Amino acid sequence: MFDIGFTELLLIGVVALIVVGPKDLPGMFRTLGRFTARARQMGREFTQAMNDAADESGAKDIASTLKSATSPKSMGLDALNKAADGFEKWDPAKARRDQKETDAALKAKEAEERAKLAEDTAKAAEKISAASAKPKVASKAPAAKAKDAKPAAKAKKPAAKKPAAKKPTAKKPAAKKPAVKKPATKAKPKSTDTSDA
Repeated sequence: MFDIGFTELLLIGVVALIVVGPKDLPGMFRTLGRFTARARQMGREFTQAMNDAADESGAKDIASTLKSATSPKSMGLDALNKAADGFEKWDPAKARRDQKETDAALKAKEAEERAKLAEDTAKAAEKISAASAKPKVASKAPAAKAKDAKPAAKAKKPAAKKPAAKKPTAKKPAAKKPAVKKPATKAKPKSTDTSDA
């Protein structure tokens, strides 16, 4: 508190010895010691009384609450300090390099996705063409079997082409063969056969 060194104390002692004298000097130091001891005791009592009053009024709890509320961690100042450190250490050249690397990685990823999509599309087209080719082969085989198995069913259907109109010919008419009647459910149109069979 007082910035008094050894030399200053020695100077004060020499002056007191000269002024007070060697006879009364020890009594004076005793009185001075008692006075400083009482002053210290009074200071301790005063601080103790103030602490007791603070405990009774709850000021200590308020002080501890205020201290905890104003701590950097509770206010989030740690995160703010970290962000500030990040801004102080920020290097624009490094940021540009990082941005270029990120852009290059995104472009490579997009190109890879496009290639995969093209490959998937090609595979799907192959599957579709293979699937459409299989039913054609399968549909021809049953049609051929149907032709062989049911010739009577085809006979019942009318012909797609109309018979051509007869032209008068100069040749002799051929002798007609008597038609053989077949038992049928529907009447067949008569066919005129001009050639000898």
